[in-house]
Amino acid sequence: MVIDVTESSFALEVLERSLTTPVVVDFWAAWCAPCRALGPVLEQVVEAHAGEVVLAKVDVDANPRLQARFGVRGIPAVKAFRGGQVVSEFVGAQPRPAVERFVEALLPSPAERLTQAGDEASLRRAVDLDPGLAAPRVALARILLDRGDTEAAAELLTPAEHDPVAAGLLARVLLASEPEPGAPAIAALDALRAGDPSTALPALVETVRSSGGGPVRDLARRVAVGVFNELGDAHPLTQTHRPQLAAALH
Repeated sequence: MVIDVTESSFALEVLERSLTTPVVVDFWAAWCAPCRALGPVLEQVVEAHAGEVVLAKVDVDANPRLQARFGVRGIPAVKAFRGGQVVSEFVGAQPRPAVERFVEALLPSPAERLTQAGDEASLRRAVDLDPGLAAPRVALARILLDRGDTEAAAELLTPAEHDPVAAGLLARVLLASEPEPGAPAIAALDALRAGDPSTALPALVETVRSSGGGPVRDLARRVAVGVFNELGDAHPLTQTHRPQLAAALH
């Protein structure tokens, strides 16, 4: 997929799209001979991986603020975005094998492809293939929790505690096992099971504020941080409740 991107469409077509699909951005100009040489190569390589990567072309003459924002001093300049951030880049025309290696490095690994499939068998295979990858552990743990198998979910999530979403989900399991979590925590857990973070987050903040210094307070904090990471920094719920959580901790 090849698209033309402008200053007004960059946030949607590149930054937001890259949250789910890698986006390669080609900063170019019509007068630039190396750009004209590289452009068709980029397009052919991207089209060979249709659906897995997007090529966004930015005319620097028409979009000088994007050129300045991303520090483009020479063209062609190629920047790859994943998760809303630049993850790799190069400047100048490159031979096709180099372009192919650049694009292929952005594609999902076998474990990531299995995670995208989303069914239990695929997720278990993904965990076996890449034990350090958090995403399949999180997705599989959700299936186990829906089934009521909390012990297996906790065992699955523990090796992925470095990941904030996995850590938050594990904290949910542990909070639910507390003998007296309190009414706000119970309400938060019920809301999260129903997929309602707008109700859960105020209840988690109240749990942190009112539960003293015991394990319930820390678990509620960890659950809230996990929800914030799932929603993303720009989500209105994150922007509203993260400062409230910080205030409740002090």
